[in-house]
Amino acid sequence: METKRLANPRARSHPSLILCISLSLQEISNAYEVLSDDQKRSIYDRFGEAGLKGGAGGFGGGGMGGAGQGDFTNPFDIFEQFFGGGMGGGGGMGGGMGGQPRRRGPAPGTDERHDLTIDFADAVFGCSKEVEVSRLESCGTCSGSGVKAGTSPSRCGQCGGSGQVVQAVRTPLGAFQQVMACPACEGAGETSAPCASCAGDGRLRKSKRISLRVPPGVDGGSRLRVRGEGSAGRRGGPPGDLYVFVRVRPSPAGLRREGTTVHSDVDVSYVDAILGTSVQVETVDGPVDLRVPAGTQPGTTLVMAKRGVPRLGAAPAARGDHQVHVRVTIPTKVSEEEKGLVEALREAQAAAATAKGGKGWFGR
Repeated sequence: METKRLANPRARSHPSLILCISLSLQEISNAYEVLSDDQKRSIYDRFGEAGLKGGAGGFGGGGMGGAGQGDFTNPFDIFEQFFGGGMGGGGGMGGGMGGQPRRRGPAPGTDERHDLTIDFADAVFGCSKEVEVSRLESCGTCSGSGVKAGTSPSRCGQCGGSGQVVQAVRTPLGAFQQVMACPACEGAGETSAPCASCAGDGRLRKSKRISLRVPPGVDGGSRLRVRGEGSAGRRGGPPGDLYVFVRVRPSPAGLRREGTTVHSDVDVSYVDAILGTSVQVETVDGPVDLRVPAGTQPGTTLVMAKRGVPRLGAAPAARGDHQVHVRVTIPTKVSEEEKGLVEALREAQAAAATAKGGKGWFGR
Protein backbone atom coordinates (compact mmCIF):
# COMPACT_ATOMS: atom_id res chain seq x y z
CA MET A 1 0.00 0.00 0.00
CA GLU A 2 1.34 3.41 -0.96
CA THR A 3 2.33 5.70 1.88
CA LYS A 4 1.32 9.35 1.68
CA ARG A 5 3.75 11.85 3.19
CA LEU A 6 2.71 15.20 4.55
CA ALA A 7 4.46 18.26 3.08
CA ASN A 8 5.13 19.70 6.52
CA PRO A 9 8.56 20.98 7.62
CA ARG A 10 8.06 19.52 11.07
CA ALA A 11 7.54 16.10 9.56
CA ARG A 12 10.96 16.18 7.88
CA SER A 13 12.71 16.43 11.23
CA HIS A 14 10.95 13.27 12.48
CA PRO A 15 11.54 10.34 10.10
CA SER A 16 9.48 8.10 12.34
CA LEU A 17 6.40 10.22 11.68
CA ILE A 18 6.33 8.91 8.11
CA LEU A 19 5.10 5.58 9.51
CA CYS A 20 1.82 7.20 10.52
CA ILE A 21 0.79 8.40 7.07
CA SER A 22 -0.76 5.20 5.76
CA LEU A 23 -4.10 3.95 4.60
CA SER A 24 -3.79 0.73 6.62
CA LEU A 25 -5.28 0.68 10.14
CA GLN A 26 -2.84 -2.06 11.11
CA GLU A 27 0.11 0.06 10.06
CA ILE A 28 -1.29 3.01 12.03
CA SER A 29 -1.46 0.84 15.12
CA ASN A 30 2.08 -0.41 14.53
CA ALA A 31 3.35 3.11 14.02
CA TYR A 32 1.58 4.25 17.18
CA GLU A 33 3.36 1.54 19.14
CA VAL A 34 6.73 2.77 17.93
CA LEU A 35 6.09 6.46 18.35
CA SER A 36 4.62 6.09 21.81
CA ASP A 37 7.78 4.32 23.01
CA ASP A 38 10.75 6.70 23.25
CA GLN A 39 13.31 3.90 22.98
CA LYS A 40 11.76 2.30 19.89
CA ARG A 41 11.26 5.69 18.33
CA SER A 42 14.92 6.55 18.80
CA ILE A 43 15.97 3.22 17.25
CA TYR A 44 13.74 3.81 14.23
CA ASP A 45 15.06 7.32 13.71
CA ARG A 46 18.62 6.01 13.71
CA PHE A 47 18.37 2.64 11.95
CA GLY A 48 14.93 2.48 10.35
CA GLU A 49 12.62 -0.54 10.36
CA ALA A 50 15.56 -2.93 10.15
CA GLY A 51 16.76 -1.72 13.53
CA LEU A 52 13.39 -2.47 15.09
CA LYS A 53 13.29 -5.96 13.63
CA GLY A 54 16.79 -6.68 14.79
CA GLY A 55 16.89 -5.18 18.24
CA ALA A 56 13.52 -3.83 19.19
CA GLY A 57 11.31 -6.81 18.44
CA GLY A 58 9.73 -5.35 15.31
CA PHE A 59 6.27 -3.98 15.00
CA GLY A 60 3.58 -5.48 17.15
CA GLY A 61 6.03 -7.03 19.58
CA GLY A 62 4.83 -5.20 22.63
CA GLY A 63 1.19 -4.72 21.68
CA MET A 64 -0.78 -1.59 22.35
CA GLY A 65 -0.09 -1.87 26.02
CA GLY A 66 3.51 -0.78 25.50
CA ALA A 67 2.55 2.84 25.26
CA GLY A 68 3.22 3.54 28.89
CA GLN A 69 6.02 6.00 28.23
CA GLY A 70 3.87 8.23 26.03
CA ASP A 71 0.90 10.45 26.76
CA PHE A 72 -1.11 9.29 23.74
CA THR A 73 -4.57 7.82 24.15
CA ASN A 74 -4.99 6.65 20.52
CA PRO A 75 -2.89 6.64 17.31
CA PHE A 76 -4.37 9.93 16.06
CA ASP A 77 -2.93 11.74 19.08
CA ILE A 78 0.42 11.50 17.28
CA PHE A 79 -0.86 13.88 14.63
CA GLU A 80 -2.06 16.26 17.31
CA GLN A 81 1.37 16.37 18.94
CA PHE A 82 3.17 17.18 15.69
CA PHE A 83 0.58 19.27 13.85
CA GLY A 84 -1.77 20.62 16.49
CA GLY A 85 -5.55 20.27 16.65
CA GLY A 86 -7.47 17.22 17.82
CA MET A 87 -8.34 14.34 15.50
CA GLY A 88 -9.55 11.74 17.89
CA GLY A 89 -11.86 10.85 20.76
CA GLY A 90 -13.35 13.99 22.23
CA GLY A 91 -11.16 16.41 20.25
CA GLY A 92 -13.42 16.56 17.23
CA MET A 93 -12.48 17.13 13.58
CA GLY A 94 -13.80 20.65 13.05
CA GLY A 95 -11.88 23.08 10.91
CA GLY A 96 -9.98 20.46 8.91
CA MET A 97 -7.75 18.70 11.50
CA GLY A 98 -9.41 19.65 14.71
CA GLY A 99 -9.81 23.12 16.08
CA GLN A 100 -12.69 24.66 17.98
CA PRO A 101 -16.17 25.13 16.56
CA ARG A 102 -16.36 28.51 14.93
CA ARG A 103 -19.22 30.58 13.69
CA ARG A 104 -19.37 31.32 10.01
CA GLY A 105 -18.59 34.97 9.27
CA PRO A 106 -18.76 37.08 6.12
CA ALA A 107 -18.16 35.07 2.95
CA PRO A 108 -16.19 36.56 0.01
CA GLY A 109 -17.98 37.00 -3.30
CA THR A 110 -17.37 34.80 -6.29
CA ASP A 111 -15.35 35.79 -9.35
CA GLU A 112 -17.19 36.55 -12.57
CA ARG A 113 -16.17 35.93 -16.19
CA HIS A 114 -16.74 38.02 -19.31
CA ASP A 115 -15.65 37.20 -22.88
CA LEU A 116 -14.50 40.15 -24.99
CA THR A 117 -13.79 40.09 -28.74
CA ILE A 118 -11.63 42.89 -30.18
CA ASP A 119 -10.13 43.78 -33.55
CA PHE A 120 -6.58 42.86 -34.55
CA ALA A 121 -5.45 46.50 -34.40
CA ASP A 122 -7.00 46.99 -30.94
CA ALA A 123 -5.04 44.02 -29.65
CA VAL A 124 -1.83 45.51 -31.03
CA PHE A 125 -2.20 49.08 -29.79
CA GLY A 126 -4.70 48.66 -26.93
CA CYS A 127 -8.12 50.22 -26.56
CA SER A 128 -10.83 51.23 -24.11
CA LYS A 129 -14.04 49.22 -24.02
CA GLU A 130 -17.37 49.38 -22.21
CA VAL A 131 -18.39 45.90 -21.09
CA GLU A 132 -21.68 44.89 -19.51
CA VAL A 133 -21.37 42.23 -16.85
CA SER A 134 -23.92 40.34 -14.79
CA ARG A 135 -23.04 39.94 -11.13
CA LEU A 136 -24.53 39.69 -7.64
CA GLU A 137 -24.81 43.06 -5.90
CA SER A 138 -25.75 43.92 -2.34
CA CYS A 139 -29.52 44.08 -1.82
CA GLY A 140 -30.66 47.66 -1.33
CA THR A 141 -33.74 46.66 0.69
CA CYS A 142 -31.87 44.93 3.51
CA SER A 143 -28.42 46.49 2.91
CA GLY A 144 -26.99 43.05 2.27
CA SER A 145 -28.00 41.51 5.59
CA GLY A 146 -30.72 39.27 4.15
CA VAL A 147 -32.94 40.12 7.12
CA LYS A 148 -36.50 41.35 6.64
CA ALA A 149 -36.91 45.04 7.37
CA GLY A 150 -38.22 45.74 10.90
CA THR A 151 -36.93 42.43 12.30
CA SER A 152 -33.66 41.33 13.83
CA PRO A 153 -31.82 37.98 13.87
CA SER A 154 -32.11 35.61 16.82
CA ARG A 155 -29.75 32.96 18.09
CA CYS A 156 -30.10 29.59 16.39
CA GLY A 157 -31.83 27.11 18.67
CA GLN A 158 -30.17 24.03 17.15
CA CYS A 159 -26.52 25.05 17.52
CA GLY A 160 -26.93 27.59 20.33
CA GLY A 161 -25.32 30.32 18.24
CA SER A 162 -22.04 28.49 17.54
CA GLY A 163 -22.89 27.84 13.90
CA GLN A 164 -21.71 24.24 14.16
CA VAL A 165 -23.00 20.93 15.43
CA VAL A 166 -21.18 17.77 16.51
CA GLN A 167 -21.90 14.48 14.82
CA ALA A 168 -20.66 11.14 16.19
CA VAL A 169 -18.86 8.87 13.72
CA ARG A 170 -17.97 5.24 14.47
CA THR A 171 -14.74 3.81 13.01
CA PRO A 172 -12.67 0.65 13.60
CA LEU A 173 -10.56 2.73 15.99
CA GLY A 174 -13.55 3.79 18.04
CA ALA A 175 -16.06 6.61 18.13
CA PHE A 176 -15.03 10.00 16.83
CA GLN A 177 -16.72 13.35 16.72
CA GLN A 178 -17.08 15.35 13.53
CA VAL A 179 -17.87 19.05 13.66
CA MET A 180 -19.99 20.33 10.76
CA ALA A 181 -21.91 23.47 9.85
CA CYS A 182 -25.31 23.73 11.46
CA PRO A 183 -27.96 22.79 8.85
CA ALA A 184 -30.57 25.06 10.44
CA CYS A 185 -28.65 28.35 10.18
CA GLU A 186 -26.06 27.28 7.55
CA GLY A 187 -23.24 28.10 9.95
CA ALA A 188 -24.35 31.67 10.68
CA GLY A 189 -25.35 30.96 14.28
CA GLU A 190 -28.46 33.07 13.74
CA THR A 191 -31.90 32.67 12.24
CA SER A 192 -34.06 35.46 10.90
CA ALA A 193 -37.03 36.30 8.73
CA PRO A 194 -35.71 36.55 5.16
CA CYS A 195 -35.81 39.74 3.15
CA ALA A 196 -38.58 39.63 0.57
CA SER A 197 -36.44 41.20 -2.15
CA CYS A 198 -33.43 38.86 -2.01
CA ALA A 199 -35.02 35.84 -0.27
CA GLY A 200 -32.52 36.14 2.57
CA ASP A 201 -29.37 35.92 0.44
CA GLY A 202 -28.54 39.61 0.84
CA ARG A 203 -27.66 39.92 -2.86
CA LEU A 204 -29.43 40.41 -6.17
CA ARG A 205 -28.14 39.71 -9.67
CA LYS A 206 -27.86 42.88 -11.71
CA SER A 207 -26.09 44.15 -14.82
CA LYS A 208 -23.46 46.87 -14.76
CA ARG A 209 -21.40 48.60 -17.43
CA ILE A 210 -17.71 48.74 -16.62
CA SER A 211 -15.00 50.74 -18.37
CA LEU A 212 -12.13 48.47 -19.29
CA ARG A 213 -8.68 49.43 -20.55
CA VAL A 214 -7.13 46.80 -22.83
CA PRO A 215 -3.33 47.26 -22.77
CA PRO A 216 -1.22 47.22 -25.97
CA GLY A 217 0.15 43.82 -26.93
CA VAL A 218 -2.62 41.54 -25.67
CA ASP A 219 -3.22 38.40 -27.68
CA GLY A 220 -6.01 35.91 -28.10
CA GLY A 221 -6.41 33.92 -24.86
CA SER A 222 -5.15 36.77 -22.67
CA ARG A 223 -6.95 37.19 -19.36
CA LEU A 224 -7.49 40.61 -17.78
CA ARG A 225 -8.30 40.93 -14.09
CA VAL A 226 -10.45 43.75 -12.71
CA ARG A 227 -10.26 43.69 -8.93
CA GLY A 228 -13.44 44.08 -6.91
CA GLU A 229 -15.80 43.96 -9.90
CA GLY A 230 -17.03 40.42 -9.27
CA SER A 231 -20.04 39.41 -7.19
CA ALA A 232 -20.58 40.95 -3.77
CA GLY A 233 -19.80 38.86 -0.71
CA ARG A 234 -22.42 37.60 1.71
CA ARG A 235 -22.92 39.29 5.08
CA GLY A 236 -20.56 42.11 4.18
CA GLY A 237 -17.83 39.91 2.73
CA PRO A 238 -15.39 41.35 0.17
CA PRO A 239 -16.40 41.22 -3.51
CA GLY A 240 -14.82 38.89 -6.01
CA ASP A 241 -12.92 39.88 -9.14
CA LEU A 242 -13.93 40.14 -12.78
CA TYR A 243 -11.89 38.13 -15.30
CA VAL A 244 -12.11 39.25 -18.92
CA PHE A 245 -11.01 36.67 -21.50
CA VAL A 246 -9.87 38.29 -24.74
CA ARG A 247 -10.51 36.99 -28.26
CA VAL A 248 -8.97 38.66 -31.31
CA ARG A 249 -10.57 38.84 -34.75
CA PRO A 250 -8.40 37.95 -37.76
CA SER A 251 -6.69 40.85 -39.54
CA PRO A 252 -8.62 41.99 -42.65
CA ALA A 253 -5.26 42.71 -44.30
CA GLY A 254 -4.12 39.10 -43.89
CA LEU A 255 -1.58 39.88 -41.17
CA ARG A 256 -0.58 37.05 -38.90
CA ARG A 257 0.91 37.26 -35.44
CA GLU A 258 3.38 35.17 -33.47
CA GLY A 259 4.05 36.86 -30.15
CA THR A 260 5.33 40.32 -30.98
CA THR A 261 6.21 39.42 -34.59
CA VAL A 262 3.82 40.18 -37.45
CA HIS A 263 3.95 38.10 -40.65
CA SER A 264 2.59 38.83 -44.13
CA ASP A 265 3.16 37.68 -47.71
CA VAL A 266 3.90 39.67 -50.86
CA ASP A 267 3.82 38.45 -54.47
CA VAL A 268 6.37 39.71 -57.04
CA SER A 269 6.87 38.65 -60.61
CA TYR A 270 9.95 36.72 -61.65
CA VAL A 271 11.12 39.75 -63.60
CA ASP A 272 10.84 42.00 -60.51
CA ALA A 273 12.59 39.35 -58.45
CA ILE A 274 15.47 39.42 -60.93
CA LEU A 275 15.66 43.17 -61.43
CA GLY A 276 14.41 44.34 -58.04
CA THR A 277 11.37 46.49 -57.32
CA SER A 278 9.45 48.44 -54.69
CA VAL A 279 6.17 47.10 -53.33
CA GLN A 280 3.58 48.45 -50.92
CA VAL A 281 3.09 46.32 -47.81
CA GLU A 282 0.20 46.61 -45.38
CA THR A 283 1.42 46.85 -41.77
CA VAL A 284 -0.22 47.53 -38.42
CA ASP A 285 0.88 51.15 -38.92
CA GLY A 286 -0.69 51.36 -42.38
CA PRO A 287 0.76 50.93 -45.90
CA VAL A 288 4.57 51.07 -46.11
CA ASP A 289 6.81 50.96 -49.21
CA LEU A 290 9.27 48.05 -49.14
CA ARG A 291 12.28 47.68 -51.40
CA VAL A 292 12.71 44.19 -52.87
CA PRO A 293 16.38 43.88 -53.87
CA ALA A 294 17.50 42.51 -57.23
CA GLY A 295 18.08 38.78 -57.31
CA THR A 296 15.54 38.02 -54.57
CA GLN A 297 14.90 34.29 -54.35
CA PRO A 298 11.50 32.63 -53.79
CA GLY A 299 10.78 32.27 -50.07
CA THR A 300 13.05 35.14 -49.04
CA THR A 301 12.02 36.89 -45.83
CA LEU A 302 12.46 40.65 -45.62
CA VAL A 303 12.39 42.26 -42.17
CA MET A 304 10.90 45.62 -41.31
CA ALA A 305 12.27 46.40 -37.86
CA LYS A 306 9.95 47.66 -35.10
CA ARG A 307 6.85 47.38 -37.24
CA GLY A 308 5.41 44.58 -35.12
CA VAL A 309 3.45 44.34 -31.86
CA PRO A 310 4.40 46.28 -28.71
CA ARG A 311 5.70 44.11 -25.90
CA LEU A 312 3.00 43.68 -23.25
CA GLY A 313 3.81 45.76 -20.19
CA ALA A 314 6.90 47.37 -21.75
CA ALA A 315 7.54 50.85 -23.14
CA PRO A 316 5.57 51.73 -26.30
CA ALA A 317 8.81 51.84 -28.32
CA ALA A 318 9.61 48.22 -27.46
CA ARG A 319 8.05 46.52 -30.45
CA GLY A 320 8.62 43.38 -32.44
CA ASP A 321 9.37 43.19 -36.18
CA HIS A 322 7.28 42.69 -39.30
CA GLN A 323 8.50 39.83 -41.47
CA VAL A 324 7.51 39.91 -45.15
CA HIS A 325 7.69 36.57 -46.99
CA VAL A 326 8.34 36.99 -50.71
CA ARG A 327 6.51 34.73 -53.14
CA VAL A 328 7.82 34.82 -56.74
CA THR A 329 5.07 34.29 -59.30
CA ILE A 330 5.89 32.50 -62.54
CA PRO A 331 3.29 32.78 -65.34
CA THR A 332 1.87 29.63 -66.87
CA LYS A 333 1.38 31.33 -70.26
CA VAL A 334 3.46 34.04 -72.01
CA SER A 335 2.96 35.95 -75.21
CA GLU A 336 5.17 35.42 -78.24
CA GLU A 337 6.94 38.71 -77.54
CA GLU A 338 7.61 37.74 -73.93
CA LYS A 339 8.75 34.31 -75.00
CA GLY A 340 11.20 35.84 -77.49
CA LEU A 341 12.62 38.15 -74.83
CA VAL A 342 13.06 35.31 -72.36
CA GLU A 343 14.78 33.16 -75.00
CA ALA A 344 17.08 36.04 -75.86
CA LEU A 345 17.88 36.43 -72.17
CA ARG A 346 18.60 32.73 -71.92
CA GLU A 347 20.98 32.83 -74.89
CA ALA A 348 22.75 35.86 -73.42
CA GLN A 349 23.17 34.16 -70.11
CA ALA A 350 24.38 30.96 -71.74
CA ALA A 351 26.99 32.88 -73.71
CA ALA A 352 28.17 34.68 -70.60
CA ALA A 353 28.36 31.43 -68.67
CA THR A 354 30.33 29.71 -71.46
CA ALA A 355 32.84 32.52 -71.46
CA LYS A 356 33.31 32.06 -67.72
CA GLY A 357 33.24 28.27 -67.89
CA GLY A 358 30.04 27.96 -65.88
CA LYS A 359 26.30 27.85 -66.30
CA GLY A 360 23.82 30.66 -66.73
CA TRP A 361 20.63 31.43 -64.83
CA PHE A 362 18.66 28.98 -66.94
CA GLY A 363 20.95 26.03 -66.37
CA ARG A 364 22.80 26.11 -69.76
